[in-house]
Amino acid sequence: MTATATPEATVFVIFGAGGDLAWRKLIPALYNLFLDRWLPEKFLILGVGHRRQNEADFLQHLRQGVDRFSRRSPDEVLWDLFAAHLSFITSELDDPGTYLELAQTLAVQDKEWDTRAHHIFYVATPPKMIEPIARHLAGAKLHRDRSHARIVIEKPFGRDLTSAHELNRALSGIFEESQIFRIDHYLGKETVQNILAFRFANTLFEPVWNRRYIDHVQVTVAEQVGVETRGRFYDDTGALRDMIQNHLLQILCLIAMEAPISFTANEVRNKMVDVLHAIRPILPEQVHHFAVRGQYGAGWIRGERLKGYRAEDHVAPASATETFAAVKFYVDNWRWQGVPFYLRTGKRMPARISEVSIQFRPVPHQPFPATAILDWRPNRLIIAIQPEEGILLRFEAKHPGPTMRLSPVMMQFYYREAFKIQAPDAYETLLLDVVRGDATLFMRADQVEAAWEVVSPILDTWEAIKPTDFPNYQAGTWGPEAAEGLVSQDGHNWVLPTFLQCQEDIAVCRVTMAP
Repeated sequence: MTATATPEATVFVIFGAGGDLAWRKLIPALYNLFLDRWLPEKFLILGVGHRRQNEADFLQHLRQGVDRFSRRSPDEVLWDLFAAHLSFITSELDDPGTYLELAQTLAVQDKEWDTRAHHIFYVATPPKMIEPIARHLAGAKLHRDRSHARIVIEKPFGRDLTSAHELNRALSGIFEESQIFRIDHYLGKETVQNILAFRFANTLFEPVWNRRYIDHVQVTVAEQVGVETRGRFYDDTGALRDMIQNHLLQILCLIAMEAPISFTANEVRNKMVDVLHAIRPILPEQVHHFAVRGQYGAGWIRGERLKGYRAEDHVAPASATETFAAVKFYVDNWRWQGVPFYLRTGKRMPARISEVSIQFRPVPHQPFPATAILDWRPNRLIIAIQPEEGILLRFEAKHPGPTMRLSPVMMQFYYREAFKIQAPDAYETLLLDVVRGDATLFMRADQVEAAWEVVSPILDTWEAIKPTDFPNYQAGTWGPEAAEGLVSQDGHNWVLPTFLQCQEDIAVCRVTMAP
């Protein structure tokens, strides 16, 4: 534990506290913030849910989650200190009485602390409960204190543009925009945040960060797992909604945005929204030129035979839901005109990998003899997000010897080596930002709707025209063959991810660089 500045008294109210999100992510993140003394001295974590269990069972359940998912093993003494701040209310989330009881509990707590605490309402429930919970909070007058009451919404924020707009309208009728925190955990990852520092705190890269020097950009988020226990949810969602509409588009925005005037929430988000508005619309008749979908069939990963998507639990036997999506976008502005941004994501791929590959254009003239450049490759910058966090730059150097021969070499930066500390989990960063009221890394209403506008033509076309070739890639491969055609028509190929996970749950990687 290290001494650090702490915010004001805070009550975290977690709706759906008996669910998977609280167990895997929220409580482990709050526990680590507690260990590092980022939480205020006066704080309470109040779980609200319909699961019938007593206080002891609730605490034991949460302890098991911390044991499994915290980046640090619980210490008995420290866990007991943390657990003293945990409580649980067994209530129905659609019962107005639940919120009147909650209001009374919060009032009593404020009186006991002799202060007006921040009240953070975290909606860790299925999406259909977001609007009812917000309305019930308003009915109990828990939304009124604009400077102390905040609501946190998990993705998916709507399932299309219309539903996202309706949800935004419902929430904005109750809360101010400054009170609404739409969370995208990818924006809390250290390397994703480091994109801003890398670009705007260094003079070295920004002058070449444009169409004159960059040939194309690739963003890959590959998952080795299948749908696991989320079959019912995923079969109604798919890869485009689940990953590209939010995670990958936000990464694209960070790569493509203009420099903000200041590092304030609205200024940074303004620049990100500008990118979304500049993305070239994809016409329905052009979708097949710009987007590819896939669904995994049976296959092998690490010697294990895996079933296909349609054989997963709670998935329709003839499901047309995509588990892989690849899209080509163009950002039509002065900086990026003509530079393709390729985004791809999929389940049951060979490795768990998230990274950005920025490939630079060839040098305008090669003065070296042909024998010297047999191994020449374009410069490439890799921003690795997971499983290893770091930045690599490939450039050309002279191979040792009496003759001129160029070979590609890499400069490497790894978080774990450079800073000698373990990076916080994304939820730790984002939860602390909610406490502070800093919305820089959270989605604004217009930002969410702009992202839905970008993918809506693809969604509409895919829903209108059912695929005839599903499943079209085997588990353990990098997706359908058509995904290669998406980039090869521009003279490119998908980059083999630089960081490949070697051992499950161990951050040991081998480095490769594809041509």
